[in-house]
Amino acid sequence: MAYLLKSEPDVYSFSDLQRDGETVWDGVTNPQAVKYLREMQPRDKLVIYHTGDERTAVGTATVVSVDASDPKVPLVRIRCGRPIAPKTLSDIKLEATKAKKLFANSPLLQQGRLSVVPLTEAEYAWLVIG
Repeated sequence: MAYLLKSEPDVYSFSDLQRDGETVWDGVTNPQAVKYLREMQPRDKLVIYHTGDERTAVGTATVVSVDASDPKVPLVRIRCGRPIAPKTLSDIKLEATKAKKLFANSPLLQQGRLSVVPLTEAEYAWLVIG
């Protein structure tokens, strides 16, 4: 599986993840986002997305471990991957209107405030590879 994780860059940016190498992804309270965190498995692929003024996918990471023993706060440890060519929310919206309609049914566009979003393999590949 693949997921997109949103973060305010002034709170915890991809640069912070690069510096730390690994971190526990926390601060998620939306029940739907918590459900997605609980579904994660080690080695799942992640895209880190900066919210706020940036609204840009900026890097990759992978899930190292998931401790879902606390039903309210699953502890998902992630490991930094690599920077990617930035893809803005405008780029993503434009891709949703093209022939393949990538992202047309994505919670990323349908539930804009959701901080953890599942990605199809095609969506992940487009964000990471182009």
